[in-house]
Amino acid sequence: MALVLVIEDETPIRDNLKRFLRLEGYDVLEAPNGVIGIAMVRQHQPDLVLCDVMMPKMTGFEVLSLMRQDLACIKTPVIFLTASADKDSIEKGMQLGALDYVTKPFILSELAILIQRRLIEN
Repeated sequence: MALVLVIEDETPIRDNLKRFLRLEGYDVLEAPNGVIGIAMVRQHQPDLVLCDVMMPKMTGFEVLSLMRQDLACIKTPVIFLTASADKDSIEKGMQLGALDYVTKPFILSELAILIQRRLIEN
């Protein structure tokens, strides 16, 4: 089964995503911030990353930028999850190479379809 890494600083959101993804049949890793998240990306090479944008220590934008500089994870699909839905943030995320930009709160069933689609495409 596909390995999904959830990088999210808010524990309740991270825990809910982890439980939901496991119920959907995915293997799940979690990271509470971008610094730990980028280390886990490099160590475990997940099939897909769900990443919050606004986090302490390292933003989701910084995580994605580092991933796109590393040949081991340059093509790993990234979906941003964020409460910030302003046009500039969305544009920046897409320019960095995010495949999708999902705003919180989101519907888990719709997120599951999006994840499945992105895993099939890659």
